[in-house]
Amino acid sequence: MTTHLPTCACCGDALADERRIDFGFNLPDAALGAPEEALHRLGVRALLRVDGVGCFIRCLLPVRLTRDTELVLGAWTEVDEATLRRAHELWEQPGYADLSVEGTFANRVQPWGDDLLGAAVTAKVTDPEELPCVVEVRHPVASRVLTRTWDRDHVLSRFPQPLPVDVRTDLGGRWSVLRTAGLGASFADGADHFTAPDRSASVSLMRDDVPGRAPEDFLTALLSGAPDTRPAQRVREPLGGGVRYAFWLTPQDSGRPRHEFYGMAVAPGIAAGLHCSYEDPADLAWAQRIWRSLDHAVNTR
Repeated sequence: MTTHLPTCACCGDALADERRIDFGFNLPDAALGAPEEALHRLGVRALLRVDGVGCFIRCLLPVRLTRDTELVLGAWTEVDEATLRRAHELWEQPGYADLSVEGTFANRVQPWGDDLLGAAVTAKVTDPEELPCVVEVRHPVASRVLTRTWDRDHVLSRFPQPLPVDVRTDLGGRWSVLRTAGLGASFADGADHFTAPDRSASVSLMRDDVPGRAPEDFLTALLSGAPDTRPAQRVREPLGGGVRYAFWLTPQDSGRPRHEFYGMAVAPGIAAGLHCSYEDPADLAWAQRIWRSLDHAVNTR
């Protein structure tokens, strides 16, 4: 099985360390959609002037997460022209170690959204080998980004990019599922989709339109028309108050180029359906892991 990990937005190295997760923003929000000729980088990618918009310095915002994890955001701080010029003069010089920046945060980051965007910040160089680091946020709500420890799943599930760690994702209705490391996330046509070049998974919720029907009977209805697979290619397991069921098809079975896995987790009145597609037959274990992670009792907050 291939795990597709993201790369650092600053240096391009693969991010495989679960204890520090780096994400970079290519542009400040105010510059999104600006024509390329309006973007002026002052020697390095971290110093930016945008015609008609303003001046920006890329800084690091460290966020403490549970499970001994740190999220480091390479985001933009809006500064005045004099600060940008001074940073340009000191960048890659001995004086860079003493650089201090005052400005306002210039990216909207979930789950903090508008509270963080526009907040006054101070950034200082804490490591001469890295970008200036935000050390103070002067906003009654946004300041908690630096001072609190945040639930890792709650924060990282907001990032659609591939992650170097597994993240439990809220599906709504107290259902959740594991997005495994290396998969990007999206939502379309009523389903959550997790994808990598060699495998993908999609999950959706289905409500029973027959009041009071037992989960086993709901499962029978859901399986109407499903292929009759060999016993070795199907499994049924108990789920607290309900039932799990899955079956899988090889390319020889289906005539399709990839292996296919179909799984359901059925509780009273509602079910979660999972479809996985993968190239490597060894990824059956990966699909089964996602299927078994479907949970209708986990509150991801």
